Amino acid sequence: MGTPIRPGATIGIVGGGQLGRMTGMAARAMGYDVHVLDPDPACAARAIASRTVTAPYADVAAMEDFAARVQVVTLEIEQVPSASLAAAARHAPVHPSAEAVHTVQDRARQKGWLAAHGFPVGPMRVVTTAEECAVAVRALAPCIVKASMGGYDGRGQVRVRDPEGGAAAFASIGAPCCVVEQFLEIATEISVMTARRADGTMASFPPSLNHHDDGILTWSVAPAPIPEARAREAVAVAQGVTSTLGIVGLLAVELFITADGRLLVNETAPRPHNTFHQTERGASVSQFEQLVRAVCSLPLEVPTTLVPAAIHNLLGDCWADGEPDFTRAWAMPGVRVHLYGKPGARPGRKMGHLSAVAGTTDEARDLVRRAYRAVTSALPPR
Repeated sequence: MGTPIRPGATIGIVGGGQLGRMTGMAARAMGYDVHVLDPDPACAARAIASRTVTAPYADVAAMEDFAARVQVVTLEIEQVPSASLAAAARHAPVHPSAEAVHTVQDRARQKGWLAAHGFPVGPMRVVTTAEECAVAVRALAPCIVKASMGGYDGRGQVRVRDPEGGAAAFASIGAPCCVVEQFLEIATEISVMTARRADGTMASFPPSLNHHDDGILTWSVAPAPIPEARAREAVAVAQGVTSTLGIVGLLAVELFITADGRLLVNETAPRPHNTFHQTERGASVSQFEQLVRAVCSLPLEVPTTLVPAAIHNLLGDCWADGEPDFTRAWAMPGVRVHLYGKPGARPGRKMGHLSAVAGTTDEARDLVRRAYRAVTSALPPR
């Protein structure tokens, strides 16, 4: 299984947001030290790191110095230049690799790779001009035009129905390359998280079911209430993508179940994922501990569901009229409040989440949504 990196060693996390913070907390509970590199001097993970390097991800010298002081490097954000990850790899193992991250960090490259390797994706075209975008929209409308690089949580995306709208969308996004995806009639959105070690050993969490508003995840529940055969199919696709990419660490695979019954890959993320935060409550191992196990060549837990669990995001909008009343959530049996320690709440920024456990997935989902309404009663419900 490779030489284990044992507790007492130092794990370097590239990215200091909430995912880095929660990964670092899991690593510390297992006995590891944690270093973090992030451009933001007030990043959320600073509070749990014994060393924080404040530098752009493109700063190769800073990345080399960072990697030279740790025993393994992992990441919580995929938008890290390949040159930086390759430089880090000269000093410590980097999981996932620069090559795998390069494949998935660009939507056009990722979609092309998925299609070329036989994984199911919806109709799409890659465009580099407003004119090409108009032609693609004419062929695929209605569509979603997405920036190929960057953009998440609904940003850098425009829905269009006609060629004129496609040209305008390309101009408004302002990216040199976009992906035009045919708008699909989606019955369900699910995701699968797979952990993989360097020796190829894999273990997947049961699929989660996800609900988005305005392109941002609102709530997620696991295990997804879908037929067992469909869940096995989703896990098989996710493990195929993970293995073929050569991921070491975690890979989240977002999938659509369409109204006509197709299972299609939407996007992948080589890191912890918002849709598996509930693993801290409902699974036999959290996604964050599983990441540490994978990158340190420790035995992987085969995740099992202990209890149905759900999460609800807390965006900066919740602070628009002052601090939400979290005592209302803490008073609800089965509910917990998770705050990320980020300064400066602003609309759309993920500031934390609520989690709930219950006897069934429906009960867990309903409980976490009630908790959200309770703490944000001054706001209109989502």
